[in-house]
Amino acid sequence: MKALLTSLLMTLVITPALAEQSRPQLERLTCAALDRAVQSLPDGPVMLASYPAFEGRPPAIVALRGVAFTYDNALASIALFGCGKPISAQRIADALVYATDNDPDYQDGRLRNAYAAGSVKRQGPILLPGYWSQERNAWNQDAYQVGSATGNQAWAVLALLEAFRQSEEQRYLLAAEKVLLWTQRNTYDSQAPAGFIGGFYGYPPNPVRQGWKSTEHNVDLAAAWAALNSITASQDSAKQAQIARHFVDSQWLATEGRFLIGTLPDGRTAEHQRSGLDAQIWPLIAVGNPPTDWSRVFTFIDQVHRFGGGYGFNRDPDGLWTEGTAQAAAVAQLTGATDKAKPLWSLLIDQQAADGWLFATPQPQISTGLAIGPDSTGNDFFYYHLPHLGATAWAAIAASGVNPFTGAQEAN
Repeated sequence: MKALLTSLLMTLVITPALAEQSRPQLERLTCAALDRAVQSLPDGPVMLASYPAFEGRPPAIVALRGVAFTYDNALASIALFGCGKPISAQRIADALVYATDNDPDYQDGRLRNAYAAGSVKRQGPILLPGYWSQERNAWNQDAYQVGSATGNQAWAVLALLEAFRQSEEQRYLLAAEKVLLWTQRNTYDSQAPAGFIGGFYGYPPNPVRQGWKSTEHNVDLAAAWAALNSITASQDSAKQAQIARHFVDSQWLATEGRFLIGTLPDGRTAEHQRSGLDAQIWPLIAVGNPPTDWSRVFTFIDQVHRFGGGYGFNRDPDGLWTEGTAQAAAVAQLTGATDKAKPLWSLLIDQQAADGWLFATPQPQISTGLAIGPDSTGNDFFYYHLPHLGATAWAAIAASGVNPFTGAQEAN
């Protein structure tokens, strides 16, 4: 019994130290994994596959094979800069630059939600994702992947502006300005609460306008416009940042200490039922001078989004969301709530799939409570037990101490 008590006491003493050691280990693993993924491809611009390993996986997710989601790649580029791997980071940013000028259908600067993974040949239109359907005996493209969600535009801009800050090469700044101009012209909605809609879903030449407004998307745009304004100040960029910020402010529900997820498809009516982890915590590090009251979201997510030792995507989650748990670690660390971040480092390491990549979730499948598009018959946006670029990149971002919205490093 005495030996057992001694062992327990030693565990209590050692655990915090081990948790602290887990952070640099997580950084090494994830940074190396991202760098290897880029370096494994021939020189030049690259788009990394969001889900690189598929052996033995359900055929229902065949549409994810060989797909490089824009958001995941933007995260990977930002993470690689934070990891001290600027060459690999710029190769992804170069692919985003190429995509803004070489879309197969549009010439207006918008980006798609996804592209074909692999090396980007700098000749002709950039390749879009797709797969051969045995059932239809035809080439299939996913309606979401070929669309243009507003938040994904903003994250690409954040990656491009970080590439500009790191390199001072004008092509990144020009591409970022082009993408933001498209969002300004095509996604602004003046009806109260004024802000930016979800974007466009479906196939050219007439994709479906998504009239709902997302707190998360407006957080992203507030950060992107503010980042542009900090590089090249203008009344217009300051105004656009303010519009997005005001929308975010309007979604703060002080009575519950949380953010609303956004509006219903009419763009006006508040959505009170759903909650997304990212919309709750990103405002704390994405916008300038956030009110101290916003820190109450930590209490809310601990009550509503907890799953085991980490966090899930939605209310009362059905599994651990690795990416979101990394986001929580990043936000806690950057806002000084280090005690909240410490137990998450080892939990994230435990999600390692192979070669430094992290699983999107340890469960076979988890729900977000959201639908992919207007033609969905239910809430069909899931994460799977697959190695995931977004989860790996967010873990690298969190462990390296970089603020992905500003490029600033954590103060020592």
